[in-house]
Amino acid sequence: MTSLPFFVYGTLRPGEVNHDLFLRGRTASEEPARLPDTALYDGPGYPYAVQRRGSAVVGELITAAPGAYGELLAALDHLEEYRGPGLPGNVYDRIACEAVRPDGTAVRAWVYVAAPPVARRLAESGTEIPTGDWRHRR
Repeated sequence: MTSLPFFVYGTLRPGEVNHDLFLRGRTASEEPARLPDTALYDGPGYPYAVQRRGSAVVGELITAAPGAYGELLAALDHLEEYRGPGLPGNVYDRIACEAVRPDGTAVRAWVYVAAPPVARRLAESGTEIPTGDWRHRR
């Protein structure tokens, strides 16, 4: 498996509840980025990203500390209720996407997006966060 950085956009961002629980001591770098062609929806205490042209999500690129990648990947898969590609019961799917740094450079990164059944429900009746920024959801 390719060791990609992670693009985080909700409770894993610095200053949010899951950052310290899952990322403290496991990262080599954390830098601002955005995820183009993705919309952000408010969930019950956490957000969902859904791929959609014309929108963007604000977040951070997280690079695992040396030797911490496998442990971090497993912990994030567990947190995001991701069991494997396209498996029923996934709340999120982990996919590789192009995140963009403030200087415009693109970086391939793992992103947890709403699994298809969740994405369909959100498109029908979810609450979109128009700014694409979890921190400015209210």
